This record gives sequence, structure tokens and C-alpha cells, in this order.
Amino acid sequence: MSSSPRPVRDSREVLGDITEQILGAQEMDRRTAQLRRSQGLPDDGPAPEASGSPDAEVPHHELRPQDPDAARVWDAAARVNDPEIPVLSIADLGILREARVEGDRAVVVITPTYSGCPAMETITDDVSSALKAEGWDQVEVELVLQPAWTTDWMTEDGKRKLNEYGIAPPTGKAAAGPVRMGLAVKCPRCHSLKTQELTRFGSTACKALYTCQDCLEPFDYFKVH
Repeated sequence: MSSSPRPVRDSREVLGDITEQILGAQEMDRRTAQLRRSQGLPDDGPAPEASGSPDAEVPHHELRPQDPDAARVWDAAARVNDPEIPVLSIADLGILREARVEGDRAVVVITPTYSGCPAMETITDDVSSALKAEGWDQVEVELVLQPAWTTDWMTEDGKRKLNEYGIAPPTGKAAAGPVRMGLAVKCPRCHSLKTQELTRFGSTACKALYTCQDCLEPFDYFKVH
């Protein structure tokens, strides 16, 4: 008796499997090892510095205030990492927009990458904790939606960290307006330009899922916004 033919899998199931692989334990272990290396730690050594660590170095940023007290507020907030992409600080990502002091209160302004971003509650809590650890008893974190966040606010250092982490950084500038031709996305693993978009949405809404036709590895691409 002949066996019945195997059913053809739906393309959405295949994409689901690929996404699962990216977010699986093996992928997370690999990214954790990359994060350790980016901080000069061995792959299997102690954990990377926690978000908001006072020992973390704060790179120069054009929005960092000149006033010493406000600069201290900025530096504390700028050490907070994005919970979804922990290799990036919120300053690298460009969502940290302002830091100031009003009387005895430290005020930090942040803008989400998109309205309804689920990471904002965690980021707000982490910023508050970082500032209180610096001695500020009164802390206010303002969420500002306009002007809307854009990948143009991401720092060059942040884009470099993204690539090292295994996520292709944005290719192009949102401020340049509509682009009529497709721009090749370089594979962050083998650097090939022979890549193809699998789905417009990857592990988060701000990323797309791509695959490399040379190394055959799937990867996230941080879309231009």
C-alpha cells in the first residue's frame, strides 16, 4: 500500500521556523558571546555590564548638554542599554533626546522608535534607576512622540555595534526622502551583498528578516525609518 504524499508546507510556516531559529537559544548564545567580545570579555566569562552601569564609558554625542549638572544626567541615562538590542545604548539608538535639571529634579526626554514600542516601560524604569543610583532623588522621564524617531538619529558607533552584533544597520537616510531603487543590504556575517528579504517584519516591527544567498544564514535588517 503506497503512502500518501507529504503535504506541502505553507510559506508562512517556513518563515515562522526561520524566525524561531533566529530567536532560539543558540542564536541568543551567539549574540551574548558577541556582546561579551564587544566589551572585551571572554565568550564564557562573567556577564556584560548591566544596563546603566556607572562604569560604562559614555561616547561623545552632539546632544550632550554643556551644563555640568545636565551633562551628568545625560551620562547616567546614556549608559542605559536598549532591552531588545542590548549591545546598543539608548544614546546609540538615538532615542535619548534631552537631559536637563529643573531645581532638584533630573529630567530625561526619550522618543520611542515607534508608537507603542513595548520596550519603553523597561527603558523608563532603567533610566530612573540609573539616575537614582547617581544620587538624584527626583527623576522625571518624559516620553515625546514628535518629532518622530528616525534611523537618522542613530549614531555611527551604534550602526557599527549593530553590524558586529549580527544585525544589518540601516542603509541610507530617511531625511533623503523616498528612494526609487532598492539598496542592497550587506550580510553582517559574511559581508555579501547577495541578500534577499524574506519578510518585511523580523523579530521586532522596526526590523525586516533577510537571508544571505552566499552563507545561507538568516539575519535581521534594521529598516530605514
